[in-house]
Amino acid sequence: MASHAGGVQTGAAPGHMHRAVSGWLVFGGVMMIFGGLMNLLQGISAIRTDQVFLVTQSYIFQFDLAGWGWVHLALGIAVVIAGFAVFTGAMWARVTGVVLAGLALIANFLWLPYYPVWATVLLIIDALVIWALCAGPSRGGAGRAETGGPEAGRTA
Repeated sequence: MASHAGGVQTGAAPGHMHRAVSGWLVFGGVMMIFGGLMNLLQGISAIRTDQVFLVTQSYIFQFDLAGWGWVHLALGIAVVIAGFAVFTGAMWARVTGVVLAGLALIANFLWLPYYPVWATVLLIIDALVIWALCAGPSRGGAGRAETGGPEAGRTA
């Protein structure tokens, strides 16, 4: 901990690690929430078997539309919950977010024959989420003193 001339101590308290939530984690969390809500709506539409979806007969991946709806509904709920957890900055939330975004990426790829534009948008969102969560908090600049980095013990 560094102390100033006035006796005020700055930095993290001993034994207390501050989890940094960077702009990339906030971006990843927000995009997870939006992408999860879009998956949720996609699932509801598929379960109701709306006439919105085009079912092709010659695609290699042939699945029941209502079954896919349940997959997207459950995945959407999980992604939204994990998106809120990412705001805590915890490593488990980031790992969970990457895994769920990867599963959503695969599910949306397989969803391409039913609704190509929507699936493509969600593919891009899922890829951005994975990138943002893997980028994580920055390790340089002023954040080092707050997170207990190597410069936290130096005095001014």
